[in-house]
Amino acid sequence: MSRRTARWARLLAVTVAAAALQATPAQAAVTPPDGVITWGASAYSIGESAGDRGYRMVVHTSVGGRDARIRLSNAFGQQPVTFDSVYAGLQRKDADLVRGSNRRLTFDGSSSVTVEPGDTVYSDPLPGTLAAGSNLVVSVHTPDAAGPVTGHSMALQTSYATRGDHTAEESGAHWTETIGSWFYLDAVSVRTAPATGAVVTLGDSITDGWQSTTDRNRRWPDYLARRLQKAHTTVKGVANEGISGNKVLADGAGPSALNRLERDVLSQPGVRTVFLFEGVNDLKAHSGVTAADLISGYREIVDRAHDAGKCVVVSTVAPFKGWPEWDTAAEAVRQEVNDFVRSHGDEFDAVSDFDRVLRSPYDHERMLPVFDGGDHIHPNDKGMQAMADSVDLNSLDCAHR
Repeated sequence: MSRRTARWARLLAVTVAAAALQATPAQAAVTPPDGVITWGASAYSIGESAGDRGYRMVVHTSVGGRDARIRLSNAFGQQPVTFDSVYAGLQRKDADLVRGSNRRLTFDGSSSVTVEPGDTVYSDPLPGTLAAGSNLVVSVHTPDAAGPVTGHSMALQTSYATRGDHTAEESGAHWTETIGSWFYLDAVSVRTAPATGAVVTLGDSITDGWQSTTDRNRRWPDYLARRLQKAHTTVKGVANEGISGNKVLADGAGPSALNRLERDVLSQPGVRTVFLFEGVNDLKAHSGVTAADLISGYREIVDRAHDAGKCVVVSTVAPFKGWPEWDTAAEAVRQEVNDFVRSHGDEFDAVSDFDRVLRSPYDHERMLPVFDGGDHIHPNDKGMQAMADSVDLNSLDCAHR
């Protein structure tokens, strides 16, 4: 039996069972635009939508460029969603925009667009430049949305909502409802120098940023983005595709890493490298996942990314002793997986060891207290920065053939 066949056999039982938890909608083929992703957030079903609602969403760019385009997603909707007014500007303060910055976005020349269930759509390029580290504000209005809404619930960024269409207004006077999620918007890209690329961080709540400071962009991918802007590297874009509670093998908190790889990672423009840091939720769920299962999942992601011409950096699983679901059985699997990652670096393009960065020197099963966000599994701001600082930037600029 070949290694690939064996991997599929080991994964079959897990993935078939996972399908019962949350059906993954068909991923419509959408050709990504020229350019590089500068911001991203994994989409999943986050509740019920409502008509005549406006959402003014704040997102923080990584790489700068021109001709910005946004991607709207109805991947988890059950009926078409119409956006009859979409604008993009720069944040001045709260829901107020920089004067003169708010401009209408079009879709194939039209001011409105209808996105079918399971689909995504890109806007036309918005002329002008968008600087790295900008707070871009995308305002959308949906006149008759209903049913499940596609978005990202744990934004750790204050955005705003309203009734009626106030998307064209630069004043925040009508945007009085604060929200902590992004609705429908799942990517922003820009055109840059031809050699510029991006890294996508594929992960769970640690990558999503839980326990980092809200509105301060202190998730570890944010710290990584700031490092890349100052470095002599052609990888400049960073897209954070973390989902709180996400697993490698089983659907649940969003589709599994295996099931969302195409939409969240490989379909994004300008992606050169995938940074895989995920697995702790598979272990602590006590669902019977073995080290062999998780390693098979890693290998499948690596194979698919390599087939798409992307490089892959894999990280060890971080310590979580003290979290209520920790036990010696899960810890044994974590150690076995980490030993594999460290000793089989030749299967990946690079290895990053977040376990060694975060663990206590006195108890390798536990996070160093100075990095602990308080729940023994999620790092605080200092821990997030330490993770980003440990990444070898040259490893993100590899060339996979």
